[in-house]
Amino acid sequence: MRCALACFVSIVGCVLVAGQILEPTQQMKYADKVFLEKQKFLLEIVHRIENPLLFEEYLKLAKDFHFEKTDYTQYDYYMEKFVGAYKAGYILPRGEFFGALVKTHIMQAWGLFNHFYYAKDFETFMRVASWARVHVSEGMFVYALNLAIIHRDDSEGLILPTIYEILPQHFFTSKLVYEAQKFDYDVWSKQIMYEKEYKDYLYQDSMEAYTTHMHIYTKNWKTWQCWKMMGLAEHWYAVDGAQVLTGVSSVNADILKDTHIYFMPTDYTRNVEWYNEQSKLSYFTEDVEWNAYWYYAHMDYAYFLNSSQYDFASERRGEYWAHNMQTMLARYYWERLTQELGEIPEYSSLSTYEEGYQPQLNSYNGIKFGFRENDFDHKRYTNFDQFNRFMFYYRRVTLLLEQGHITTGNGTVIDLRKPESMEVMANLLEGNADLFDSHYEIYWRVLSHMYFAGAEPNALHVLPHIFINYETMFRDPFTYSYYKRFYQVLSKFTSFLPAYTKTDLLLPGVSVTDVQVSELLTYFDYSDFDVSTLLNDKMVFDDGQYVWNKMLLARQQRLNHKPFTMDYIITADKPQKVVIRAFLGPKFDSNRRVLSLAQNRENFIEIDEFIYQLAAGENKIERNSSDFYWTIGERSPYTALYKSVMLAYEGKQQFIVNATQPHNGFPDRLLLPRGWAKGFPMQLFFFVAPYNGAHEHYPSYEHTSFGGGIGSGKRYVDDMPLNYPFDRPIDEVEVFVPNMFIRNVKVYHEDRLEKYQEHNYANFGSFDYLN
Repeated sequence: MRCALACFVSIVGCVLVAGQILEPTQQMKYADKVFLEKQKFLLEIVHRIENPLLFEEYLKLAKDFHFEKTDYTQYDYYMEKFVGAYKAGYILPRGEFFGALVKTHIMQAWGLFNHFYYAKDFETFMRVASWARVHVSEGMFVYALNLAIIHRDDSEGLILPTIYEILPQHFFTSKLVYEAQKFDYDVWSKQIMYEKEYKDYLYQDSMEAYTTHMHIYTKNWKTWQCWKMMGLAEHWYAVDGAQVLTGVSSVNADILKDTHIYFMPTDYTRNVEWYNEQSKLSYFTEDVEWNAYWYYAHMDYAYFLNSSQYDFASERRGEYWAHNMQTMLARYYWERLTQELGEIPEYSSLSTYEEGYQPQLNSYNGIKFGFRENDFDHKRYTNFDQFNRFMFYYRRVTLLLEQGHITTGNGTVIDLRKPESMEVMANLLEGNADLFDSHYEIYWRVLSHMYFAGAEPNALHVLPHIFINYETMFRDPFTYSYYKRFYQVLSKFTSFLPAYTKTDLLLPGVSVTDVQVSELLTYFDYSDFDVSTLLNDKMVFDDGQYVWNKMLLARQQRLNHKPFTMDYIITADKPQKVVIRAFLGPKFDSNRRVLSLAQNRENFIEIDEFIYQLAAGENKIERNSSDFYWTIGERSPYTALYKSVMLAYEGKQQFIVNATQPHNGFPDRLLLPRGWAKGFPMQLFFFVAPYNGAHEHYPSYEHTSFGGGIGSGKRYVDDMPLNYPFDRPIDEVEVFVPNMFIRNVKVYHEDRLEKYQEHNYANFGSFDYLN
């Protein structure tokens, strides 16, 4: 079934004119009343997920709900087990932490998801979802609901808030959560008047007092904490309407005109114990959308779902998983290079792991996440059987790769020296449900995550730990080291494949003459994340309709880059359809040694890929970074989305259903690593290849290949391997062909907050940092 969190695009044809980028055209599609009722339900059912459900219409659905097999298109083993566990009082209840990589949890989540997935119609889906919202663990409910909305046919075009808006506790520090939950509007509004009078006295009535007492707001301030220089201290401030929303999709101010908007400054560095040098990467590893990306990458093809049963058998799930892992590791490595932290440390079962990590997170049930101290000893846990099981499986997969083939239980031999066997190797390493043979341990990777989190294999109640949920695991440097070991197996697999020859890579008659790249500049600027669900004030209903009149935004500094362009000049001897790919990678390693393309290929990330109809002669193509096929910009906040839906529901405006963003695009902000003032050297690699597939393979539901279209067979631009031509070893004698081009570039970084550090702040108390 197809992805529904993604954009719903009405395809009316494809542009086939020479000299143009080939993308589907689309028509605006407006939501009808039925669609809006579904959308309203989804936005309300996850609101304040850790609090009791207060929407009376859904409470009635939950109260009247009974499990009836006739309400589902099919009823399987996992659904039976789920109902049995509920009746026996063994279901994971509300208030309990859910881990997507805890075996007992995922068995129950699977049963719940199947109830969502196989519900015979959306009305049945709403009833079972309302029941689950009241009875099961908040984390399990959100996980199963996200899966269902992604995979159900009748949820096409529907949107859930992003995971960091539903569960902000898993993305923002416990300090922010505590401040938000204790917030009282009446008390705050009185306090702010007193503070204003005090500050007015400081900088208007007495410059001497202003100079003497200014340290109250600026003591121990850092350059990224410019709110202290604005007199904002550590707490709340407010604005009217949408006047200073930053880092979010364009919001019509009229939508928020009756909304009180509050900001809470937060960052990755205050009150963080400086355990080790890895802490300097917190701006990257704790980036909200960086962690959300890994979460959604796994929602498309959850490891326990069989692709043939859930209609995504044509999607190359193993290769997709391997590609995402390579992307995460390479992007993290770029950031390490910019901070001169060296290679990603190796994980070894024979030694301790030097770098500790303190996440500073409390889960939605109020319990603190576990943390690792420096010199972490993997073997300190007593369950050596669990440890030995996953280490044995890892060694087994490595041995199979070295011998070059796998023999299944029925005698079938799979050759591991063929490129298409990447799917087999990735499935083995991920431990997903598409493993071809019962002789292999499907949940071996799950067991390893449970072991490092200190969770017993068959435990139902586990303590929060970042290593057993996708949205939190990549905050910890240990995760990169551990997954690097997975990737080393895949890297070894590709090393056995034959390199592409000049004949394979040459596109006769086509030459990339030049590619000019505009300035690559990074900086830190402000982003606002909607965490309104943290507010603990009383929910008010007017004539049965929820009054959402307060909006809380977590404002923090995030890495960003200036938009840039790539101007191609490509000559062709005849009109033809091609695929143009662009890759970005570092120029040198951690020892400042310049690397050859062959040595460096695994550190390159594909940043753009598009179909183009070349005309005979010279073709000039301008590609903007905002057009890149796998990245997404800032999302519309939860509050604004809800209000837009409600205005459409009341007939006051229209709601466009094909203008939403994909759920799993890579964050555009993180496309470039943090540069250097003098320029961080990188390389861009461009490659033009013939288009080898049917044009309908171009993503039909989104303008991003890694977006929707799950089960449609249309997720990718063409049929070539992901990361082609870097998916195999490179023979540099063969690879340099006229349809390939390399450009050396530098990524610069601008410190836009230097003025607060080097000069007196001229407008104390004024929010003018953007000027």
